[in-house]
Amino acid sequence: MVSRRKVPVKTIGLAGLCLCAAVACGKGGSGDQRAKRDSLTERQRDTAISKSAIPGASAVGKAMRVADSTSAQVQASDTVR
Repeated sequence: MVSRRKVPVKTIGLAGLCLCAAVACGKGGSGDQRAKRDSLTERQRDTAISKSAIPGASAVGKAMRVADSTSAQVQASDTVR
């Protein structure tokens, strides 16, 4: 009869923890590299979201309009006359 060694639960837990840490620290690329791979700009993504049927998507469009309005006001007040 062949005896089977039992693996302690702590060893399995430690192996799982090491695996999770390795996956988390894996090569995902920095933010700059991910930004270069994206085909859409943030504004294009926000526009697509605002036109979708997702609940609350219209708020994204309104926030974009408010941000544009505020930027225009700031730019107008910054111009030297």
